Amino acid sequence: MLSASVLVLAAAATWVARAADPSTLWHIVHDRCVPRAIQAAVPEPCVEVNLAGGSAVLKDITGATQFLLIPTARVSGIEDPAILASEAPNFWQDAWQARHYVEQNAGHPLARDVLSLAINSAYGRSQDQLHIHIDCIRADVRNALQANQAAIGPRWAEFPQRLVGHRYRAMRIERPGLGTIDPFRLLVQDVGQEAMGKHTLVLVGVSFRDTGPGFVLLDDHVDLAVGDQAHGEALQDHDCALAR
Repeated sequence: MLSASVLVLAAAATWVARAADPSTLWHIVHDRCVPRAIQAAVPEPCVEVNLAGGSAVLKDITGATQFLLIPTARVSGIEDPAILASEAPNFWQDAWQARHYVEQNAGHPLARDVLSLAINSAYGRSQDQLHIHIDCIRADVRNALQANQAAIGPRWAEFPQRLVGHRYRAMRIERPGLGTIDPFRLLVQDVGQEAMGKHTLVLVGVSFRDTGPGFVLLDDHVDLAVGDQAHGEALQDHDCALAR
């Protein structure tokens, strides 16, 4: 017989998959996960709630290894000025720390360059509560990043080849952990607050041949004329083929 916790998780995940309500993720975290974390320290259907840090981690219904990092406060998405406030948490750092859930579901540790984080633009998402996708990167994207490492510098520049059919910009982050480096801030410094909602960000773990462990940060922007909704999640592989 399935345990109660498994049934709750399955029900919540099915709700996410089928819901037309763009506030579904918010209701799961605010109405279920946070109260249960406060009352019983069992944050179901979330796998983790960090009350002090202001975030929760929820297993997504899609794929075996995909998780979502979701703020416990109301935050619409990449365009919300609240993510740039001086007291705002670094949700990217928190999401990277949560990558162990992906490895747990994969059944073994994963190489750094298999793991990725993504947030979609306001045009390329179904939910109006900020959520960062935590999962494996596509094998072809990893191969492209490895082949073009020398072309990725510390400032935004066009990536030499298309990724899943779209043009991305890329920059390198030469440190093993993000710490205080916040990809939202790296983007807004370049494009401005008003344009944030039209952008998607993807952060991929990398081992640079010259400087060691780091990240590649990728950015695409909405271009509806060519059908580009800036859906960076498309660079991820929710079947996690690289784990096999």
